[in-house]
Amino acid sequence: MNRVSLKSALSAERPLCTPLAHDALSARLIERAGFRAFAIGGSAMLAARFALPDIGVAGLGEMSEGIRDIAAATTLPFFADGDDGYGDVKSVARTIENYERLGVGAVLIEDQGRAHKQPRAEGAKGVIDMPEMEYKLRAAMGARQHADTLIVGRTDAYGALGLDAAIARGERFLAIGVDMVFVAGLRREDEFARVGRALHGATLSAAVFEGVDTPWLAPAALGEMGFSHVSFPASLIFRAVGVMRDTLAALRAHATGAAPMAPAADSRQSRITLDDALDIARWRRVETEFAAPSTTTSERR
Repeated sequence: MNRVSLKSALSAERPLCTPLAHDALSARLIERAGFRAFAIGGSAMLAARFALPDIGVAGLGEMSEGIRDIAAATTLPFFADGDDGYGDVKSVARTIENYERLGVGAVLIEDQGRAHKQPRAEGAKGVIDMPEMEYKLRAAMGARQHADTLIVGRTDAYGALGLDAAIARGERFLAIGVDMVFVAGLRREDEFARVGRALHGATLSAAVFEGVDTPWLAPAALGEMGFSHVSFPASLIFRAVGVMRDTLAALRAHATGAAPMAPAADSRQSRITLDDALDIARWRRVETEFAAPSTTTSERR
């Protein structure tokens, strides 16, 4: 599969905006919508694929299974969550090797302690010591086989130690040579601005969430603050869950006779959108061109 590098995508759009794909269909729809790249985060993908929370109960195997299927559905380059590398430095190296084989363009390695891992950065209860994190990042950089693979140092120190400590960790990440830094858990616009000033000149990632107490900042504003990449980790999965919840509640009421349910007004267009995302026309062409002639009952006799 011909997949452009994330370096190229980052050069083509500033800031590069990436929704999170939680499955193959969402990745295909992201591509159809015109985005240049996307991301795969543990929280959304583990929820959609395994109904598991992102609190350290899943490992490299579960993540790799989901990434493989998503990567096969699109030609876009993508970021992928590598958590803490799923163990010591050996596990970090193995994670990078596996992810590269799956087509991952950038791997996020975080410093959140796995024993008390939380799905949202503002709730982080602890981070590993900086020397241990440095070893992990060096192992990640040393394990990559492709020059275009980006290593993203993610720090969750904000929730556990405060913004000063998080910025200091970002500076240390850059000093050892990571390609991008993500300071997770920022809650106010002035905090984003401060990170941008403190790490000026670095390739920085920002996350903008719906449904939490964080500012809904425009990508252009974040770009002016110095961020090269803006991720939207919750927008697709949160909205999809809300639509499924409401639809199922209405369908259950319809099934029991408690309240009638009318067909969705845009169901026909949704069907068209789904067929397009599934590339059904291509499979029909294959069927028409290569399928064996049908045999009638009388012919078989």
